Amino acid sequence: MNNGKPYFFVGIGGSGMMPLAMILAGRGATVAGSDRTLDRGALPAKFADLAAKGVTLFPQDGSGVTSAEQIVVASAAVEPTVADIVAAERVGAQRLSRPELLASLFNASALPIGVAGTSGKSTVTGMIGWILHACGRDPTVMNGAVMKNFVAPDAPFASALVGAGDAFVSEVDESDGSIALYAPKIAVLNNVSLDHKSLEELRELFGDFISKATTAVINIDNADGAALADALPPDRLMTVAIDHEADIVCIDIDERPYSVLFTVTDGDVVMDVTLQVPGRHNVSNALSAIGAAVAAGISFPEAARAIEGFIGLKRRFELVGEAAGVTVLDDFGHNPDKIAATLATLHAFPGRLLVLFQPHGYGPLKVMRSELVAMFRDALGGDDLLVLPDPVYQGGTVARAVTSADIVAEIGAQAHHIADRADAAAWVVAQARPGDRIVVMGARDDTLSQLAADMLPQIAARLR
Repeated sequence: MNNGKPYFFVGIGGSGMMPLAMILAGRGATVAGSDRTLDRGALPAKFADLAAKGVTLFPQDGSGVTSAEQIVVASAAVEPTVADIVAAERVGAQRLSRPELLASLFNASALPIGVAGTSGKSTVTGMIGWILHACGRDPTVMNGAVMKNFVAPDAPFASALVGAGDAFVSEVDESDGSIALYAPKIAVLNNVSLDHKSLEELRELFGDFISKATTAVINIDNADGAALADALPPDRLMTVAIDHEADIVCIDIDERPYSVLFTVTDGDVVMDVTLQVPGRHNVSNALSAIGAAVAAGISFPEAARAIEGFIGLKRRFELVGEAAGVTVLDDFGHNPDKIAATLATLHAFPGRLLVLFQPHGYGPLKVMRSELVAMFRDALGGDDLLVLPDPVYQGGTVARAVTSADIVAEIGAQAHHIADRADAAAWVVAQARPGDRIVVMGARDDTLSQLAADMLPQIAARLR
């Protein structure tokens, strides 16, 4: 923290901002903030939780930024014309980006553990945090999602954990290049695949990140990850895999609808694990988390036992409920790999899929256009249905070179474009029949969870 100065977060309700504010408040800093979502009266429970933790909330009108002593923190989504930023310039307050502040806390910790990769970062971060917590290491954890293990009446939005131990576990973001700010002692690389940047840029960013670490834990089932692993000295590398020879290897997988059983080996030690989150991709996530815990000094058997207690994250293949034989799930999937993993997990069991996917921005949609189209063509079952509303838009100027309608036109007859999200949800409800699984997917929009929950009574009323 910065000499006892107060912090002001512009956009404090964001998935990357809120946990960072929680960590600072939990460490005794004076924290305040604003958010356009608060001004709209949306998600009141989230802001009530911040207020209960001692965070002072202001309208996003510049009224909270009044002193040069304040440190004003903003995410990349906040435009320079926002009143709080204008006020910060006027009073001469110090400015920090969210990653600059997070990296300063991360790098100052005794054992910084950074989790990188295009997919699975939040889940692996939560898994590592839970293993260290369960093994008595009292970690600090910075996550972009709510960790169900740490949810409590006084912590309903537990996307951060403030501990007194030496470990600071954080996911690190490649989408804005800020991954370059972090200096991990243990670096985890889940995978490298297309999302916000080209593969060439990602390989360079991830390669630089893992090269800084004392130990890099890499999933070598991913071809680009394996190539980056080959460039590291063996004494600074720990590999994990399902399909390849590695230091920690899964040798058997038994998938269930909402869990997965697997056997994992570390040399001659063999452990059977029951994981309370489903899917082959979560086995890969678990291997990475176990590897990171071992690198942090936890024994392999302890780590494998502890991960069985991990119960998942909000909006990661989260079962919302069932009505009239129709199951509704809420999922963070927003790039081709994430979406494909969720659909593959669901297709391991019978039932038609009705997928509502809200793209997380016009920029990512342009970058991922061809890959999204190819993935949906391949991953949708013969009778599945897909609907895309327009992408998330949170203000400002943005080029709309590629739209949801463009994606739908290239996917074909199974895909539908309904511009308004509420209308898209109503269309899904109207199609639903017993045995279907509805999946609401997308990122950067916390109100998607409420959209999914609202479908249940509508389905019940229609099919009763």
